[in-house]
Amino acid sequence: MKLQVWAVGKRHEPYVREGVEDFTGRSRHYFPLEWHIIPVPKHAGMLSAADLKAAEGRTILEWLRPEDHLVALDEQGVQMDSEGLAAFLGARAGGGARRVVFLIGGAFGIDGSVLKRADTVWSLSRLTFPHQLVRLILAEQLYRACTILRNEKYHHR
Repeated sequence: MKLQVWAVGKRHEPYVREGVEDFTGRSRHYFPLEWHIIPVPKHAGMLSAADLKAAEGRTILEWLRPEDHLVALDEQGVQMDSEGLAAFLGARAGGGARRVVFLIGGAFGIDGSVLKRADTVWSLSRLTFPHQLVRLILAEQLYRACTILRNEKYHHR
C-alpha cells in the first residue's frame, strides 16, 4: 500500500520542512510515502472563496484515481486517536488498498464535491491549525501509527 499526502497551497515553510522530511523518511520504512503540493489556481486572489474551493476541487478530482481511498482532513470529520489511525492504516493495508491519499485542503477548506468523493472525512482536532502545521502533525501521526502497527517503542501508552 502506498500513502500520499496532498496539500493545497505553497511548498513547506522552512519551520515545517525539516520535521515533515524527518517523519516522512521514518514512515518510508513501513509504507511508501509521497507528498504532493497542489498549487493554488492562478489568479486565486481574484476568486471568491467558493470559486477558489471549486477550482481546487476540480484539480483534486482530476488527480484522483477511482481506486484511491481518499481521506479528506476536515474539521467536521470524525476524530480518531493514534491507535485508531494505526487500526485504520492496518485495515486499509489488509483490505488491499493500493493507494491512500490524505488531503489537506486550501485556506478555505475542501470543496463539497471532494468531500462527497472522500471515503473518509477525518478531523485532526476541534482546534484550528495553520495548514503548514497540519502538515507536520499529519507527518508525525502517520509515523506514530506505523510504529503502533509494529508494536514499536515510539508510542507510549
